[in-house]
This record gives sequence, structure tokens and C-alpha cells, in this order.
Amino acid sequence: MNTVRIEDLKSHLEQPVTLQGWVSAKRSSGKIHFIQMRDGSGVCQCIVEPHSEEAFNRAKELRQESSLIIQGIARADERSPGGVEMAVTHLEIVHAGEDEYPISRKAHGVDFLMSHRHLWLRSERQTAILKIRHSIIKAARDFFDQNGFTLIDTPLFQPGAAEGASTLFALDYFDEEVYLAQTGQLYLESAAMALGKVYCFGPTFRAEKSKTRRHLTEFWMIEPEIAYAELPDLECLSESFLCYIVEQVLERHPEELALLERDLEPLRKISGPFPRITYSDAVELLRSDEV
Repeated sequence: MNTVRIEDLKSHLEQPVTLQGWVSAKRSSGKIHFIQMRDGSGVCQCIVEPHSEEAFNRAKELRQESSLIIQGIARADERSPGGVEMAVTHLEIVHAGEDEYPISRKAHGVDFLMSHRHLWLRSERQTAILKIRHSIIKAARDFFDQNGFTLIDTPLFQPGAAEGASTLFALDYFDEEVYLAQTGQLYLESAAMALGKVYCFGPTFRAEKSKTRRHLTEFWMIEPEIAYAELPDLECLSESFLCYIVEQVLERHPEELALLERDLEPLRKISGPFPRITYSDAVELLRSDEV
């Protein structure tokens, strides 16, 4: 019997298949068990009826986030998540889960959720965010690959500052003081003299006060460096880069964006050419009454 991902069930309609995953929710009418099962690729409603006696009795033991393996027949049903449900013939409990799962469907505070981050990741909203983040990273790498850039992995430990010593995290490294990376720029400038077009993409650290929405102590930053490039070249690169990433996310994640209740109209409007003004014009605009 084929083991398939939930996202691929539509390709196996009316066929016996195996699913491996976790219980996101369960309800029962007394005569039928309805199991919402997730496997990271999607959610499927699994129906367990009394004529599959062994599976029916085992389904009674399931709790939220129980891990299980299900065998059954995939069948089309537009009322179910993803348009497919499973008629269960066999159910194996890998782990029945705890009596009270810490994260329920009720509202929880951010402090509580961050303290249970490893479990919070299982929620639909967090899963959607992680999938979109994955696609942004893939799109960024694809864009630079397609435009002749070479990835350079710059060091995370660096001997000095590139943008001001007061914002660095210092640590002892083999009896020498080094700092968590603030930027890969200096290393990229050397690499650009060898390869022409290079970029780095990785974690960056800033030792600033970060209890605001505008400051972060750690974030992932992408930095390109190009030999023989002028400012207009960089403007075109930035424009193409942003448009490509937004296009890829809109194409790949309509369901995740809908789950996050994201207004898509502003994203659909992101296309070139972007307006361009000089620095001097920007200063004059800010000094005028037009802003």
C-alpha cells in the first residue's frame, strides 16, 4: 500500500493508501469518528466507521496531537479540507498523546506560546508562515542563481566591526575576542574581485535594544556585491529581485496567504518599473509641504 503525503491524495482517488501524521482535532457522533489528520503538507478528514471494528476502537483512544498511521481509501469530498477524505480501514497508534495538550483552541498569550514554541509550530498559522518563509528563501536563491551570482558563505565570527563597534556581540573564541557577524560585506567585496557577482545569505546580529517592532538582535540578511556596477544597475537588480519574490509567493501560497488573512491587492500591484528620484530630490520633497 502506497505511503503518500496528504497534498498528493487527489492523485490517488479510490486507491488504498497509507498516511502518517498527527491528530489536529477529533470529534465523534457516537457511530462515526471524524479525525482531522495533518502531516505537514496538508490536513485530511479521516472517517472511521464501526464496520472497521479494530480501527474504530483504537480511534477512541486518540487525543490531540496523537501520532498515528492510517490506511484506507482516498475519496473525493469537496466538504473536506483539500477536497479529499479517507475512509479508514486500519489505524495504528504510534503515540496516543497526553491527556491535556498544552495548546488548545482557546486564545493563549504570546509569552505562553513562546514558552511552548516547539509545540506552537504545529498550529496552522505558524505552519503557513514557515512555508511562506521557505519559499521566500528559495526564490531569493533562485533569483541570484538565474542571474549569474555565486553564493559566498561569510564567517559568523568576525574580528571587528563593519558598521560601528558599539552594536556588536563579543565572545571568547580560542582566547581571542571575536564578534557575531554584523554583515558579510567586507568578505563579499574580496570575493567579487574573484567572481564578479556574489552574494551571501545568513544570520546577522546587532547588539541593540530590540524590544520594539523596528529593531532585531538577530535576522537573516541577503547581500549582493557586483564588480563594475553603477547605482542604476543596483536599482534594476533590487527591483527585479523584489518583484520575483512577491510573484513566487503569490503563485505558490494562495491558501497560506488566505489563512493569514493577508490582503493580496497591494502585493499584486508590486511590479516594475518602480518610481525613481535622486537623493537631492528626496530631500527637497521632505522639506516641502507635499509629504
